[in-house]
Amino acid sequence: MTLRIRISWPAGHTTATLEETPTSKTLMGVLPITSTARTWGEEVYFDTPVSAAVESDARQVVEPGTVAFWTEGDALALPYGPTPIARGAECRLASPCNLLGALDSDPRVLATVRDGDPIRVEPVEQAHRGRSRGGV
Repeated sequence: MTLRIRISWPAGHTTATLEETPTSKTLMGVLPITSTARTWGEEVYFDTPVSAAVESDARQVVEPGTVAFWTEGDALALPYGPTPIARGAECRLASPCNLLGALDSDPRVLATVRDGDPIRVEPVEQAHRGRSRGGV
């Protein structure tokens, strides 16, 4: 089963595809959520009502566009470029985070998120994907 989410803020939106992990399943169970965006270098993160343990594949250095869960802050972390602790151009998160999935499009769209913006995460309904686009 494919898990997809839509993330929206005043200046834009994006979608992401998540792997089935304990954390992503818990997150899907509480959606939709609205939170307040925070920025840290080229990362957007925000609080969620989810608490999760660190999973075995948790990583601190990830690819731009990774959807990660920061267990120490109960927050989604969406890096799109270097953070203040990065070495070079890498995306280095504050600590190892659970890997949930990846954004479906260019992660640079996250550069339009401003610190303090309201941010909403909701499931992408499966019904929207299989609809016919034509006549009779």
